[in-house]
Amino acid sequence: MQREHTRRGFTIYVHQKVVLEIDFSGHIWGYTTITLNPTSKDLKTIHLHARQCAIHGVTVGSFPADFVHHDPLAHLNVSNPQDVHNHPELKRRVYSALAEGDEGELSICIPKEVAVTPSGSRTQTGIVSEAATPEPQTPGHLTQPVHPVTEYKQIEVTITYSLRNPADGVQFILPSESYPTRVPHVFTTPSSPDAARCWVPCIDNLWEKCAWDFEFVVPRSLEQHEAVSDDEDEPEETDEYPTVVICSGELVEQVAHPYNSSKTIFLFSQPVATSVQHIAWAAGPFHVHTIPTDLSAAEDASGTTQPLMNAFCLPGHEAYLATTVSFMRSAMSFYVTEFGSYPFGSYKLVFVEELVTQRYDAATLSLVSVEMLHGEDAIDQVYEARHSLSHALACQWIGVNIQQKMWSDTWLVNGLGLYITGLFIRKLFGTNEYRYRLKKDMERVIELDNGSMPPICQPQTLEPPDAANLPFINLKAPLVLHILDRRLGKSGTSLGLSRVLPKLFLSALTGDMPNNLLSTHAFLRMCRKVSGIDPRSFAEQWIYGSGCPTFGFSASFNRKKMAVEITMRQDAPAYKAHENNEIAKLMMKPVPFFEGQMTIRIHEADGTPYEHVLDIRSPFKRYEVPFNTKYKRVRRNTKRYLARQAAAQAAAEGDADAAAAMDMVDMGFGLEIWENEQERENWKVADWTEEDEQNMAGQTYEWIRIDADFEWIAAIAFDQKDYMWVSQLQRDRDVVAQYEAIAVLSKTPNAIISSTFTKTVLVTNYYYRIRCEAAAALVTCATQRLDWLGLFHLFKLFLRYCYEPEDPKADLFSHTYVPRPNDFSDIAEYFVRKSILRAIARVRFETGKTPPVIRQFLVDQLRYNDNTTNPYADALYICTIISALGSATVSAVPPERGEFTASESGPLQDPQDADLLKKALSEVDRYRSMDRLIPTFHNVVTVAVIEFHMLLSLASLIPHDPRPFFPLTREGNYTQVRIAAFDYLFLGKWYMPKIMRYVLAVMTNDSSRIVRRHVARSACQSLALLVNMGEMKTPKEADSLLIEEDGNGGEKVKENKKSEIDMMIKALRKDREVGKNEAIREFLMPIALAPETDSEVRWCLLKLADLLIRGAEEAPPKVTIHLPPTPVTEAPPPIPPVKLPSKPGRALKTGGPPPRSPLPPFTVPPKLKLVPSGSHVDVSAARTPGAATPGPGTEKQKEFPVPKVPTKATTKKVSKPVHKAQSSGMSVNDLRACQNAMKKLQTAKHAALFLQPVDPVRDRAPNYFDIIKAPMDLSTMSAKLASGQYKDRFAFEADFRLMINNAKTYNMPGSFAHNEALALESFFDKLWLRINKTLEAASKNVPEKPPVVVPAAPIAPTIKVSASTATSAPSKPSSGTAAAATPAATPNVPTIKLKIGGSSSGGAISSPSPAPTKPAPKPKGKKPKEPKLSEVPPPAPLSTPASVPAFEDDGSLDLLEEVIAIEREKDQERKSQASSSTNKEREKAAAPPQADKARDRAVPKLVIGKRKKEAADSTEDEILELATPAKKERTNASAGPSSVPASSAPTPAPKHVEAAPPAKNGVSGHKSREKPPKASPAPEPAAAPRTSAKGKEKETSRPATPANGKAKKAPAQTTPINEKKCREILKTLSRVPDAAIFLRPVDPVLDGCPTYFEEIKEPMDFGTIGTKLSEGKYMTMEEFARDVELVFQNCRTFNPPTTYPVMCADAVERVWKKEWAKATEKKLSYAEKRSLQGLMKTLTSETISWVFRDPVDPVALGIPTYFDVIPKKDARDLKTIQQKLNADKYDSVEAFEADLDLMIHNAITFNGADSEVGQLAIQLRNRYRELLSPIRGTNGKRKGGEKGTPQPAKKVKLG
Repeated sequence: MQREHTRRGFTIYVHQKVVLEIDFSGHIWGYTTITLNPTSKDLKTIHLHARQCAIHGVTVGSFPADFVHHDPLAHLNVSNPQDVHNHPELKRRVYSALAEGDEGELSICIPKEVAVTPSGSRTQTGIVSEAATPEPQTPGHLTQPVHPVTEYKQIEVTITYSLRNPADGVQFILPSESYPTRVPHVFTTPSSPDAARCWVPCIDNLWEKCAWDFEFVVPRSLEQHEAVSDDEDEPEETDEYPTVVICSGELVEQVAHPYNSSKTIFLFSQPVATSVQHIAWAAGPFHVHTIPTDLSAAEDASGTTQPLMNAFCLPGHEAYLATTVSFMRSAMSFYVTEFGSYPFGSYKLVFVEELVTQRYDAATLSLVSVEMLHGEDAIDQVYEARHSLSHALACQWIGVNIQQKMWSDTWLVNGLGLYITGLFIRKLFGTNEYRYRLKKDMERVIELDNGSMPPICQPQTLEPPDAANLPFINLKAPLVLHILDRRLGKSGTSLGLSRVLPKLFLSALTGDMPNNLLSTHAFLRMCRKVSGIDPRSFAEQWIYGSGCPTFGFSASFNRKKMAVEITMRQDAPAYKAHENNEIAKLMMKPVPFFEGQMTIRIHEADGTPYEHVLDIRSPFKRYEVPFNTKYKRVRRNTKRYLARQAAAQAAAEGDADAAAAMDMVDMGFGLEIWENEQERENWKVADWTEEDEQNMAGQTYEWIRIDADFEWIAAIAFDQKDYMWVSQLQRDRDVVAQYEAIAVLSKTPNAIISSTFTKTVLVTNYYYRIRCEAAAALVTCATQRLDWLGLFHLFKLFLRYCYEPEDPKADLFSHTYVPRPNDFSDIAEYFVRKSILRAIARVRFETGKTPPVIRQFLVDQLRYNDNTTNPYADALYICTIISALGSATVSAVPPERGEFTASESGPLQDPQDADLLKKALSEVDRYRSMDRLIPTFHNVVTVAVIEFHMLLSLASLIPHDPRPFFPLTREGNYTQVRIAAFDYLFLGKWYMPKIMRYVLAVMTNDSSRIVRRHVARSACQSLALLVNMGEMKTPKEADSLLIEEDGNGGEKVKENKKSEIDMMIKALRKDREVGKNEAIREFLMPIALAPETDSEVRWCLLKLADLLIRGAEEAPPKVTIHLPPTPVTEAPPPIPPVKLPSKPGRALKTGGPPPRSPLPPFTVPPKLKLVPSGSHVDVSAARTPGAATPGPGTEKQKEFPVPKVPTKATTKKVSKPVHKAQSSGMSVNDLRACQNAMKKLQTAKHAALFLQPVDPVRDRAPNYFDIIKAPMDLSTMSAKLASGQYKDRFAFEADFRLMINNAKTYNMPGSFAHNEALALESFFDKLWLRINKTLEAASKNVPEKPPVVVPAAPIAPTIKVSASTATSAPSKPSSGTAAAATPAATPNVPTIKLKIGGSSSGGAISSPSPAPTKPAPKPKGKKPKEPKLSEVPPPAPLSTPASVPAFEDDGSLDLLEEVIAIEREKDQERKSQASSSTNKEREKAAAPPQADKARDRAVPKLVIGKRKKEAADSTEDEILELATPAKKERTNASAGPSSVPASSAPTPAPKHVEAAPPAKNGVSGHKSREKPPKASPAPEPAAAPRTSAKGKEKETSRPATPANGKAKKAPAQTTPINEKKCREILKTLSRVPDAAIFLRPVDPVLDGCPTYFEEIKEPMDFGTIGTKLSEGKYMTMEEFARDVELVFQNCRTFNPPTTYPVMCADAVERVWKKEWAKATEKKLSYAEKRSLQGLMKTLTSETISWVFRDPVDPVALGIPTYFDVIPKKDARDLKTIQQKLNADKYDSVEAFEADLDLMIHNAITFNGADSEVGQLAIQLRNRYRELLSPIRGTNGKRKGGEKGTPQPAKKVKLG
């Protein structure tokens, strides 16, 4: 990283000058001069970073240079910017743009006039060249070999550029309508990681440093002055708020502009080499405050050696500035004294508005958010501000002057900065505050570092730390340095890091640290040198490892040995979390065991503390710690004990010295109210029992401290008696000891502990943080078991701040607490008071509710609060009360399931609760109004009020109403108020279109970057919250998933479970208001593509798109390999024509779906399909785009002749090669099934162990091949499948079973491998069952028939075709194979005789084939004689153009479509009558005239029962999907392909007849059957006699064909007209601005289109549609839709594309499609749904339904084979049906009834009709049919209007 210049060819180690002119309106002009040091004579091009800048010119060495400037982020684009589904492409392009920008956006060509010439040589040293940075093993850089390096003459590059309204890098703050009083100013901002390059061309790299010069030209003043008559007034006005520029470096001078008196120039210089990322500046009318020197500091009393320190703020904040920065000089003095000289010449603090981070640290300068300022009356803000600003100063030493050597060293730089800040905080606030903060930080680290966090240093990682992990690194790093300091200090030869750090900073100042880059290794090496301790084991555990230990200690006294036996046990939770995950262990590096020394301190009986060191080297050990007090002195009559007792007596009598001494012993001694017996009674003080006193007197030690020196970041559990912890709390002076005691005692609450905590709060000797902790711990004692003693003590404690009751024994639970006027002069009491309030609000009944007295108490505190005489602000105190009141109002226990009914919106409240809630809301809103009139600091009270309402609305106590707070989201409000208001908005239905548009507009255009980013982040996060809160519906799959879980158990449940995140995303995407939100789909992509969009907002929008919108998969880049053309084309020899007597043949009829690609008609002979013996198949032609869909209403089919063949001719044997995978005879269907199964197996969750063969060495199974003689794995199976070693799918299955059996045999039951084998076998069983059922159904539906009787005719010549033609090479047209599971032919398979008639209509093929090697199901027919191939001449070649490729069909068109087509043909043939006209037609076709030759060339290719090959991206589940056809196809789908001879041959239809739309997955959509294309009816030819009746099972579900030969129109699913909906649609369309031209009929004269009615034969417009609607001319909704679409069609027909009318049509059509979809959405009406819900309630309440109420549980009921008989997808029960009904999954009453029927059918199927369950099922069926009859009656006539019991119009997918 820091050595990039060696690759680049130059370094900017020299100098850069920047000149900028700023006009405060968003424009910056300037130039920069960069002095480069070439490192190579071959340097030709200079690459620099420059974003957002407009480059006007570049000169290199004063010569103009050519340059290319391309900002990839400013030119983002995607293939279709309007399609929001392209968001994955945009994300990829953003990544690509960022990567592209790393190389440099500005490329400058060095002019030929500038030569790179050497200027001599120099010695390479570690300081000058980074190549000499010492390696970790070397002691220093001076030992590196010295060798000469060629130096080249420096090159100066000058770049003139400008910025206009920059989006990143520079922030302009200007007045606006919303913020009219805002002071204009401008500053650099770290808005993105590459912010530096956004304002100056540079090398944007942390490790590239150089010296800098700056020149800023700015207006003298930003105020607008009127013309003045004399010169005396002008200086006064202009000097009031002059423009000031503050920049990194030292101010050289400020001069007047030489040509413009209204401008001034600031010159800055930064001689210390600095990275551009540490350069910052700000300009504006800043007020300057000089921080005075500290005369008491160690420097010279004159202050000359102290660095200059200045603070700057905007006008209006002057009063806050001095207060906020008053301590900064003491911080500077502390750092200089402790760690050495300040590395720069001066230090500046600039407070600016709208800074995206709290602070931005640069060289000599820190930009700080104006929110950090506070006045003299602030209390809470002081702590945060002082910590943050002192850290900013510390970063000048470590972070700016010293940087990390690698990104993995970030922890060290950040940690050292925070560590030395902590040392200053210790000096500023005291040791107690420092140690308390350390303890709290340690608890946070222990909570986070549980295995989910990586080590703080990962040397193998070359990228910057993840932004999500950086806060954790910043939290843990200073703690690690603290414990390192403690351990180094234990060595005795060192003072810890206090000796290391000055040495470290000194090496950076003297140049001993190469390039001022610090590495972890160098730091540890320095620690070792200074202390003499090797820190390697420490580093491995705490720096390079992750996790924190957990200790368990217990102690017991051994009187015989006079020793304390301490038992230690250590656990590593982080290691346990990854114990079984090797990859996670490598990535996270959890430490299994931490070792080191731990100090324990035993306070023995006489009060003397003795320290002992435990050496921890094993996870479990028992230590014997010697005891110092002799046994005879253990009793409490020792001299020291008696002396202490005497001192206590003297102190009680008033001896001041004795009292001071006792105060040192017991912190609580001398508390007056505790000594007074009456007061003790009033306070209900509890004392130890006599038994406890005896035990205490007999103890050998008073308490034990574990890790007394704070040397471990560990969770320590220590078991000692309560009174020992009390002793530790009262007598140990360490705040950490007191904090630990409170934490342990609060876990075992009792009256004595409550009294102890109360005493702790009262005693002011305790540090205030400990008193606050004790007050919070009193909550644990406020329980009914203790008679609410803790609450009594809390009230009693708070009573000190209120007016006392007249009766000292008054009931505190009914007292009205009126507080005295606030006085926060005692800061400790202020924090204790707030802590008591928060604690009181946390007291709860067992039901989770707060006692009413507490809520009344908090309301009173708000009502009677008086701050008139208080010198401090009470805004945050008010916020604390409001927050406590909100907490107290909300129950802490969630409601039980089912507690709320649908009509109840929230918990039931009694009148008292409702009254208190009303009072609380009234008081809170009063404070909100007060804050509006007299604003508090930063409007903190308004923020608290918004959060109060948010909390109550989440608890459903008040409705969520964003209207009161919506105005607060607008510009003009304080930023934190806006953020809180947006948070409130995001917890409601913010995804309504209007609000969504507003939210997106805020993300795009808001003046505050902070608000833009917060809104963008919240938009993503709130959706997850809303789903979890139940505001959005769960996905529809949730119910069916629940059904499967109810009826299943064990591993199958795991397989079927979907992750919660997937469910959530599916819920969001399916939600009509969220995933289908128009605003998101319309605006998201344009906002994300806009170059001015904030970088973080763009990422949030892409995240939002990931959640809500399914991304379109990008096509991978295509790699085209051009092969040279084949020089020779082989063609068969010409065959002389031979006259043959013709024979009338049956016509061929199409039956397959249309092809997907628009191929021209072919002139190739029909490709034939091989079928099992005895079966007959239709010869179906593949339809071309010009061909009409066959079936009812098709035009008269044109006929074509089959080419005649000679009777005697020999030809060379041409056999097409068999597909390799079928070489053993596997059928196409079996092959495809196995391939799909293999694909699913290889990607299955449990397949990891089975993907490759077992390796005895790698897998640690040395005896594997001794036990397993026939190994098998998925890769071997895949190879066998590809090479054709399986003859059918059953062989494939056998290999899989072998693999599973091997795994079960070798591995013990219960082992991981054994369980994985069971899981994979379960997965395969389900998959294979579906495959088998599908293929069996397909094979059954190919019935076998004897030869069809054909009228006598001259015998046609036969063609013997080799069976190997079943498959072909990829370059040739592929032939079909049987749909049934017939093995492919092998070389010894007999040939198939094909009889081809010579008629022009195309002869029907009668092909009884011989039995194959594996008999097909139900073989019929005679085995014919097998003639030799050489006897049969080939067909005559046709003059096919070589350029027309043959249509390849490899059998991938869907079987289901064939079934539909063939069944339809059978139906038509059965219904049609043989007529003489048909016979004449056949005779005519026998001798085609010459004129028909042209028509002959248009013969479509015949496809017999084959499926078209799909595109490469087609779904892999085709075969499996056949088992569950689509809903609308079930009514028409037949059982399988039947073998009925076709009756006519299709030819291309006229152009105006459109082809059927392409089928999806090979199955044509239902629309193509419902609405066939218009065509003139053609008479049906007579069908051949039928000899078999197979295939008729489902004919009743198809429309019958009348005797006249015309097909009945399929019953289209029409919807009766709904005039109201249609009028609403028309009204919506008319409102669209672009719809104006469609509102009236076209007037050719008025509209200037005289030829309109010549081109448009059926004009239509919205006005005409409205008239027709009024006149009742529409019968169905479809007729209305046709007219609307006709409007758009006419428009596009008459007007050319991209013209204005067509664009208007596009815009209106988009609205039309959305409105039409809403209008036609099918759903049960409200009345129907309510009726059915009532029916279900009735059924479930009746006894006959008890068997059917819940899903079947095969395990519980002892019927493990249930799901083998009843497929799980078909399982139904009343609970499941109820869930589907509630989720709106039924679109009709019939669909609901179908599910009930299926439930009854399942019960009878499994149990039998005569069983008890079967009888109950029949009774239930009769009952629900009886209940359904009135519901059906109210619904009117059923859809379709058929009599009897017709099928539902739309079948529901069962399962």
